[in-house]
Amino acid sequence: MNVCDLLICYQFSASINFIETYLQIRNNKLIYQEKPRLKTALEMLRTSINLEDSLWEVTMPFFVLHGEADIVTDPEVSRALYEQAGSIDKTIKLYPGMWHDLTSGEPDHNVEIVFSDIVALLDKRSNLDNSELPRQFLAHRLPDIVRSAPGTPLANGRA
Repeated sequence: MNVCDLLICYQFSASINFIETYLQIRNNKLIYQEKPRLKTALEMLRTSINLEDSLWEVTMPFFVLHGEADIVTDPEVSRALYEQAGSIDKTIKLYPGMWHDLTSGEPDHNVEIVFSDIVALLDKRSNLDNSELPRQFLAHRLPDIVRSAPGTPLANGRA
């Protein structure tokens, strides 16, 4: 590896904390390696602004995972989603020292921490009795036709 390769790794590896993983990705011919085109970047910006203005509309249950050392996507965006979302069932987990690509761009011990947190949340959710779930969560899981059918608990305002 020459100095130029190291400089490129430093400059373009903002999402990946582990150099070996970064080099594997950079050598993958199926992954787009160039800078985004201007129109793509403008559309991403426009979409991001629209999403930020609509965070309160998020009512589905969600789990946000974000590396606090992420310089690709500001962790404040995840905090804003968590704080502004209308969802009752929401969880945020910030990882100190971790970067953007939590499940493949970190050293193995960090990836294991992230996957352990995901599995723990799924285990917790799968062990809940339906009576413990928020009404909003149940409403999103039932088909629209059942929710609106006369005589169903949700149609009558009960969960």
